[in-house]
Parts: sequence; structure tokens; C-alpha cells
Amino acid sequence: MTTVLLSLGSNLQPQQHLHAAVAALRQRFGAITVSPAYRTAAVGFDGPAFLNNAVAIETELPLDALDTWLHALEDAHGRDRSGPRFSDRTLDIDVVFYGDLIVEGPGHLRIPRPELKHAFVIKPLADIAPDFVDPVSGLTLAALWRAHAQRDEVFEVVELTP
Repeated sequence: MTTVLLSLGSNLQPQQHLHAAVAALRQRFGAITVSPAYRTAAVGFDGPAFLNNAVAIETELPLDALDTWLHALEDAHGRDRSGPRFSDRTLDIDVVFYGDLIVEGPGHLRIPRPELKHAFVIKPLADIAPDFVDPVSGLTLAALWRAHAQRDEVFEVVELTP
């Protein structure tokens, strides 16, 4: 089994889409760990605020199969991939970590995700897996969050609803 850390986000009916995504992940992978959902400003474009959270799963699925399954889950929630990279999202699920695997190559899949630099990714991950070690920096997620420029900001926690 491999520990996988996921980053989830939505800014179109975010409470409902994140709630449904967490339910689907729980149904597919069993026991999961879920962070609080935080409201954060859109990054890279002007749009409604996002809700972001993180989920830790254990899986035997190979990375490619997991990524395909997650894309299907996004698509089932109306994900539109035809627009600009930075745009509104019904549901966005990224594999931030897949065990200690490092993937940098052609295509869209990079592990760890470059978005790890953003508070909306690192804060929820540090909440649920503070002792997880980033295979690139060798630092724990708790240490990465402590070093983050936004570590002292207060983030609004939002309840996810069906």
C-alpha cells in the first residue's frame, strides 16, 4: 500500500462538490483522513473564492490508474478542461504526493506537485500528515508549513455540506 496525499479544490458550488468528492474517495478507498476545508482567494485569475482541503489515502493502485480514476471523478462533477489553466473549477483533485515517488517528465503529471508552494495546498496537507516527508526537500510537511510566508494568517474553515 502506498500513502497518497491529495489536494482538492472547488470554487463552483464548492461545499457540495468537495463533500461529494470526499464521499467518493471514502467509498473507493475505505478509511481516509480528511483535513478541514479552507476558503482561499483564487490564484492566477479573478474568480470566486475556492474551498481547498486535503485527503490522505492508502492504495495499491499504480499512479497512472489512480490519476485516471481521479480525472473520471472530476469529470463526473462537471470538470471543464477546455478553458484556461487558471479558471473556475467544479472539482480539482491533484496527487501531490504518491509515497516517496518523484515524477518529472513530459505530460501534465508532476509529483510532488509544484502547487505545494501555495498555502492552500500545504496548510491542509500539514494538518493531516505533519510528519510526512517531502522526498524533494527532505523536510516534513509541518516544517514546510512553519517556513511558509502565510503560516501566521488565519484561514476561514468552512463546513462541507451535501
